[in-house]
Amino acid sequence: MRCDPGPISIAVVLLACGAGEPPPRAELAAPALAPSPAVTESSAAPTASAAPAVAGPSSCPEGMLLVDGSYCTDLEVHCLEKFHAPQNNLWVCKRVREPTKCVGSERPMRYCIDKYEFPNREGVRPMVMQNFYQAQVHCEKLKKRVCTEQEWTLACEGPERTPFPYGYVRDPSKCNGDRPYGFPDKKLVLDRDPKELERLWQGKVSGSQPDCVTAYGVHDMPGNADELAASVSKFPGKPKSNFDNVTTGGPWYYGVRNMCRPKIYTHDESFAYYYLSWRCCAEPDGKPTDPRTPKQIERGWTFDRVRQIAENSWKLPLNPKWPGDDGYVSGGPR
Repeated sequence: MRCDPGPISIAVVLLACGAGEPPPRAELAAPALAPSPAVTESSAAPTASAAPAVAGPSSCPEGMLLVDGSYCTDLEVHCLEKFHAPQNNLWVCKRVREPTKCVGSERPMRYCIDKYEFPNREGVRPMVMQNFYQAQVHCEKLKKRVCTEQEWTLACEGPERTPFPYGYVRDPSKCNGDRPYGFPDKKLVLDRDPKELERLWQGKVSGSQPDCVTAYGVHDMPGNADELAASVSKFPGKPKSNFDNVTTGGPWYYGVRNMCRPKIYTHDESFAYYYLSWRCCAEPDGKPTDPRTPKQIERGWTFDRVRQIAENSWKLPLNPKWPGDDGYVSGGPR
């Protein structure tokens, strides 16, 4: 039995990178991060539960927050208390020594990030059951891109580089976690059965967790829905970890990471699931945003190629509606 369930792989028909069943989930330490404060939102002041930050004129589209800081490539995180989750063969950290320490290099970063998970609408559920290429297409429609793993981590850890968005002690009551395992019927999930997807849902609507807010004002980062992000990490000699995407944050289940920094690198780009969402980022100050991932740009991919894969995924349609739209269902059109 697994409480952080294994993947349902939704294979893609055209130009698939690693279609088929992905390898088992594995927790790998992600590159680290270090920020300096500077947060603004175009439509509202930073939330009261966020740590103090220097505010200035908005440089981001409406509904996005400006993150202006530095990412630490190697963050020393000393766990003082942990528990073992045998169903996942995973040690989960409960309390971290204060403060964390950057022992790597620091990389200045300035970007805009959605306040909430996609579709970035307060009071509605995050969108799920879309694979990474489809997530890219959804962000591109808004002239955005899927956030990179480093951007996600920086926005989550905040200027003080805390291991959880709210500090140094794990609290699943703040960021929805430690829920009982749902025991999904994988065939029904693969078939996008609406009753099964609804039965499995244990998430919160966006913006309903006032204590699950980062120092940069970003909501619902660890816990609740797991999130896709664009990979910037490379693992020489490990092709099954060198995908365009990672998963980050951890879902609502008991015995999973639910921290800012750990990432899973072993799901291919066709992976979609009932608890897996994403959020979008964009360039600040009116600069154009390239919707491709760093690895896709390096390979010389066009976004038409990404869109072609997204629109031809086996058993998983590109959902034309988003949560909050009339008639939206998480499994997409049938």
